[in-house]
Amino acid sequence: MPRDNMQNQSDDIIMIVEDSPEDYEAYMSALTLQGNIMNPVVWFETGEEALNYLNRTGEFEGAQHKMPAIVFLDLNLPGMDGRDFLSKLKASEKTKHLPVVVMTSSDARQDIDHCYQAGANSYVVKPVALDGFMASIRRLREYWFKVVTLPVVK
Repeated sequence: MPRDNMQNQSDDIIMIVEDSPEDYEAYMSALTLQGNIMNPVVWFETGEEALNYLNRTGEFEGAQHKMPAIVFLDLNLPGMDGRDFLSKLKASEKTKHLPVVVMTSSDARQDIDHCYQAGANSYVVKPVALDGFMASIRRLREYWFKVVTLPVVK
C-alpha cells in the first residue's frame, strides 16, 4: 500500500519508489524543509506495488487516483529491481512519458547507461552524507517543479 503525505498546495503527485525507510524519511525531510511541502507524495517499497498503482491493477484495480508528475526511483529494490521497473514503465503507452529520476547508490557505468537507454530522465548517485542527499533532493524538486514544464499523464 502506498503511504500518502497530502499536506500540500499543489496537486502534482511525487512518486517515490524506495525500499529504505531511512531514505524515504530523508526525501520527506528535504521536501518538507521549513514545512513547505507543495506536493502530495506516494511511496512504494517495491516496483511491483508502484506498477500496480500506475496501471491501476492488483489492489489498485478500478482506482481513480491521479498519475504522478514525476517518479524518484531507487535501483536496488526487493523483487522487481528498479532497472526492470524503469523498462516496464517506459514500455507502456500509458506511462512512458512519466519523468523518472533514478536516485541510487550505484555509480556503475552499466547501470547509468542502462537507465538512460531505458528512458530515465536523470540519474543521480545518492550522496553518502545525509546533508548531501537532502540537498540533492531539494535541488531536484526545485528543478522538476519550478524550472521545467512537466507532461500531463492521465
